[in-house]
Amino acid sequence: MEYHNPVLRQLSVDYLVSDPNGVYVDVTYGGGGHSRTIMEKLEQGRLIAFDQDADAQSQLIENERFTFVASNFKNLSRFLKYHQAYPADGILADLGVSSHQFDTPNRGFSYREDGALDMRMNAQSGKSAQDIVNEYDERALSDIFYRYGELSDGRTLARRIVKAREEHPILTTQQLVDALRPSLIRGKENKSLSKIFQAIRIEVNQEMVVLEEFLTQTIDALKVGGRLVIISYHSLEDRMVKNFMRSGNLSGEVEKDFYGNPLTPFKLITRKALQPEDEEINVNPRARSAKMRVAEKIIPVDHGNNI
Repeated sequence: MEYHNPVLRQLSVDYLVSDPNGVYVDVTYGGGGHSRTIMEKLEQGRLIAFDQDADAQSQLIENERFTFVASNFKNLSRFLKYHQAYPADGILADLGVSSHQFDTPNRGFSYREDGALDMRMNAQSGKSAQDIVNEYDERALSDIFYRYGELSDGRTLARRIVKAREEHPILTTQQLVDALRPSLIRGKENKSLSKIFQAIRIEVNQEMVVLEEFLTQTIDALKVGGRLVIISYHSLEDRMVKNFMRSGNLSGEVEKDFYGNPLTPFKLITRKALQPEDEEINVNPRARSAKMRVAEKIIPVDHGNNI
């Protein structure tokens, strides 16, 4: 089984690579699908790849122009400077959970397989899903379901979890599903469980915070003319990426100069998000929710060097 079937593999790389001798960054290496496609387009160019998941290191590319960084991409600027790859000609991020992570039951990412309730991208750091499910109070759990799962019945779901863990700790994905099942709408169980697991996973890995930190660094980490290519999988990510590429800030508000001209460091290459064709979705159903946006840096920005 392939470690990970990368979404929009060729299209994303075609948008990313403009100079075969440039420096490129893949901040979500996974099984190396996108990275290998990038390397195929390079002549003397370099590729720096990030991944905090130790499992990714079993799939590394053997090439002297490839550098792997075993770290979260929130540390983008620090490691690019260390490896003398700052600023870069292009940065790619595929924000989804890898097929390998979904298909490994003891990672706890999927409600379809019973396994330890973990969900950590980096299995050696931070709170696991088990900690959150068993330690957060009802209000905190409800807030997570509403904020990260966009679930209107978050309070009911949280109450179910709290009640179930009073009898015994919730240690596995199946125990969590069993605790929630009485509150799931018949016929829509999978849709609800997908959002619930997404919400817990985002909290475990602080994904929205990490995405914010990453995006703000990309402005200075890209050369003028360099491209930012991001593939997202849910509306929270896509909204943040869309606003950032439009304005160069997280609020999405475009600042203007004295004369009313927009001050944004990016030019939108894709006016609307690009999505996989039906042919790709048929082969890889997980690609169905993917949205890709591309922007090009057009003006130098000086925010000071304080990273």
